[in-house]
Amino acid sequence: MTTAAPAAAASGETAGQPRYPFPDLPAPGERIEVAPGVWWLRMPLPFALDHINLWLLESPTGWTIVDTGIATPEVKAAWETLLAGLDKPVERIVVTHFHPDHLGLAAWLMERTGAPLAMTAGEFLTAHAVWHQAAGHGTDDMVSFFRLHGLDDERCAKLAARGAVYPKGVPALPQRYERLIDGDRIAVGDTEWQVVTGYGHAPEHAALFSCKHDVLISGDMVLPRITTNVSVFAVTPDADSLSRYLDSVARYGALGDDPLVLPSHGRPFYGLADRVAALAEHHDERLADVEAACTEPRSAGDLLPVLFKRELDSHQVMFAMSEAIAHLNYLEHARRLRREAGGDGVIRFRRP
Repeated sequence: MTTAAPAAAASGETAGQPRYPFPDLPAPGERIEVAPGVWWLRMPLPFALDHINLWLLESPTGWTIVDTGIATPEVKAAWETLLAGLDKPVERIVVTHFHPDHLGLAAWLMERTGAPLAMTAGEFLTAHAVWHQAAGHGTDDMVSFFRLHGLDDERCAKLAARGAVYPKGVPALPQRYERLIDGDRIAVGDTEWQVVTGYGHAPEHAALFSCKHDVLISGDMVLPRITTNVSVFAVTPDADSLSRYLDSVARYGALGDDPLVLPSHGRPFYGLADRVAALAEHHDERLADVEAACTEPRSAGDLLPVLFKRELDSHQVMFAMSEAIAHLNYLEHARRLRREAGGDGVIRFRRP
């Protein structure tokens, strides 16, 4: 266990940039207190994005876990070390959304600790749909969806060959849960955490805000350095996910008086309102780039080099295609682009 006081702002920080009060990172199996009764954990991920932040909330009678990490032996071992060092029982597990790095060990921790799970209905049911490859959530559905939006045969074949990867990160699904709804308040001792739902990254993502401590557990909705993936799924092919995401983070930006933000990736930071403004500006620029590229009909597959300047592996292509479609759907809903179905069956978009 590690306890650290907030550090002074680092020299060289400029106005409008996130401010990072904690210079040290918790090692796997260790924790750092970032606010009274709020502890920061950091677990490894087997991706280019190589870590996830998890949180422990302390009360006089026990602990609440917020997010669980992906199901790997390394993360399980870190949890075993952490659980062995807790002086009180785990009373509740809260999961922000269904992605494997957040839900992966929920069933294992429920069995290991006896604690109940709390999450939103949208995330619980989506987890089951993806795990069972059901109702437009399966790999074949997504590959067909991407092919319709112009992803080339080679990349489609690579995605199809990966098969169902979700159960690898979430080997067992929780079979029961307590439903969280926007505005609910979770009591942890004498501290209430308000549920603030958000959309666009996941169906019904739950962030948690403590007015008492002026702390926001933002999950994946607001990150300090990288931008959150905004996705469209085959089951909702025309969704305007980007509008919903931007509306959601604008709500988060109005919370508190410069709260301490606890993101799922990166370091805890101050500067929420400025970060939300920067995210809106970033997407405005990307939307302008997409619109400018569509003087001639362009598919989402055509636009990957416009939106992503680096080489993408198969794991990244899945997210990149979903995000490209999200930007195109936004522009179509705003009547800045028009959808066209070509003779080859591929959906393309063009400026009117």
